[in-house]
Amino acid sequence: MSDTRKIIIDGKEIEVEGAMTLIQACEEAGVEIPRFCYHERLSIAGNCRMCLVEVVGGPPKPAASCAMQVRDLRPGPEGQPPVVKTNSPMVKKAREGVMEFLLINHPLDCPICDQGGECDLQDQAMAYGVDFSRYREPKRATEDLDLGPLVETHMTRCISCTRCVRFTTEVAGIHQMGQTGRGEDAEITAYLGETLDSNLQGNIIDLCPVGALVSKPYAFTARPWELTKTESIDVMDALGSNVRVDTKGREVMRFLPRNHDGVNEEWISDKTRFVWDGLRRQRLDTPYIRENGKLRKADWPEALAAAAAAMKGKKVAGLIGDLVSVEAAFALKQLIEGQGGVVECRTDGAKLPAGNRSGYVGTARIEDIDTAEAIMLIGTNPAVEAPVLNARIRKAWLRGAGVGVVGPKADLTYDTMHISDNPSVLNDLLDRDHSEVAAKNSVIIIGMGALARSDGDAILAAAMALADSTKSGLLVLHTAASRVGAMDIGATADGGVADVVSADVVYNLGADEGDIPPGPFVIYQGSHGDRGAHRADIILPGAAYTEEAGLFVNTEGRPQLAARASFAPGQAKENWAILRALSAELEATLPFDSLAVLRKTLVAKVPHLGDIDQVPQNEWQATARGTLQDGALRYAVADFYLSNPIARASQLMAELSANAKARRERPMAAE
Repeated sequence: MSDTRKIIIDGKEIEVEGAMTLIQACEEAGVEIPRFCYHERLSIAGNCRMCLVEVVGGPPKPAASCAMQVRDLRPGPEGQPPVVKTNSPMVKKAREGVMEFLLINHPLDCPICDQGGECDLQDQAMAYGVDFSRYREPKRATEDLDLGPLVETHMTRCISCTRCVRFTTEVAGIHQMGQTGRGEDAEITAYLGETLDSNLQGNIIDLCPVGALVSKPYAFTARPWELTKTESIDVMDALGSNVRVDTKGREVMRFLPRNHDGVNEEWISDKTRFVWDGLRRQRLDTPYIRENGKLRKADWPEALAAAAAAMKGKKVAGLIGDLVSVEAAFALKQLIEGQGGVVECRTDGAKLPAGNRSGYVGTARIEDIDTAEAIMLIGTNPAVEAPVLNARIRKAWLRGAGVGVVGPKADLTYDTMHISDNPSVLNDLLDRDHSEVAAKNSVIIIGMGALARSDGDAILAAAMALADSTKSGLLVLHTAASRVGAMDIGATADGGVADVVSADVVYNLGADEGDIPPGPFVIYQGSHGDRGAHRADIILPGAAYTEEAGLFVNTEGRPQLAARASFAPGQAKENWAILRALSAELEATLPFDSLAVLRKTLVAKVPHLGDIDQVPQNEWQATARGTLQDGALRYAVADFYLSNPIARASQLMAELSANAKARRERPMAAE
């Protein structure tokens, strides 16, 4: 039963849930309340006192609106709704006093502070503070912390809002930050001088309301008003996190998260946030042709003519890489199938069932994890494969959900029940009585570590049977951003990758995670000089994900649009446009001259791709059970920081990878 209460805020009567805090009720009424420590996704600290309001008939002093619930307010003498004022003289004076205290020790760093121009302290000092200071004593200074290569600290600016401490302990699940000392000596610090060990640590940069925590790689490179801001989608994992790409001229300067409650809330992983230096390095910016074993530069007409000549009259096949938009994959499929060939997107050998969306996407949404009471992980390590999704599982665990794991033991930032690392245990689980689990909300998450095995189809069938008998939602956690979209358009060959590499000519569209054996002639189209380009006979330089508009379907089957934020370097072109130009050379011209026409053709063939940001309901099709093999599962992603060509081109990702390796191999003291 809902407990709604009437409340009058600044003369406006509204009805809200009794469990709401006053700050939330004021937001419902459209009244802005300043705050530093309060954050809707973190626990309530109530320590900055900036959100003070006046409760009429309450105590004769202002109340912290973030820490008082509506149900705690007393009605008027004749039962009238309680009255809250947010703009009375008492509130104005209280806010000015709080701001004056916050600025006592805050240095005058604004001209050289990276937070300048997007700083909560600046904005709120202007809006709610006073234009003078009565403080004449020397300011206190504190030493800066070394939190690692991502977060730069200027702790003298810190106002002790504790957002970073609450985020790292509650969301990221690490216990390396806290507050020591009392009164004037209180300071936020890292215990024992440790650097942060989390794939989500960059989010504390966004959370910090002052310039105490800023981005180390981005430091002193740009001001917020110089940047062009583009809303887009991340492709570093298959979660499809919503991001904002900030560019200055032709260069991507940084990635920031965008709020999307159904996908990434307002967090992004460190790889998503800091991979931008990889977009500048090892780029392919001109076509190449291999002659006498060596690559030489060529122009577009020559390269396209050479590619067409190599393909004509031969058995051709196509490979679709991990970072390819649906439009580019669709254009390649049309081109290759027009030449009588096949295309394959399951480059890691994952046994994903073609045409069965409930088998390669599942039936659960990402946000179903929030309400789950039981979660089963099969062959997936979400802390590495999708750190933001892992934070959601941790949130469910904190609310009391039990998490079972079939796979190797790993640090997932929450307690788990390790069932086995052998998938044959699924047969035992199927024989049990599941009436207790069936009565709960439950989710089974299966990863590529299970599906890329030779018995992957049998593991999937067992997981689907388990989901059926426990009435659980099934979520297939992919590691490649392009995989679901490519499966949706049917980019699969009956014999998988073996069918592709047996062809005379392999058209490799950005597939850099595997090796093509000697034999076939290889045409590589991609953005970076990675493994695929080394094996190629002809290289056609394509655009990276920030340099062209495209559709990406995330791991739960939600189509999302990535927008173009900058332009490809040198002579590199948009991927669909290269394939369209090549089709004309092959005298089999594809029926689209623009991205809009291509997208229209695509949506006509696969209608749900037109429903942007909607998760379609997938019809349940159980697959035939197979024989599960003995042998421990292995996780799909060995190194979080080096999982794709853009990340491997990044110096920062290489440093983070080396640091993580050193941390794992650190000698332990004898007890």
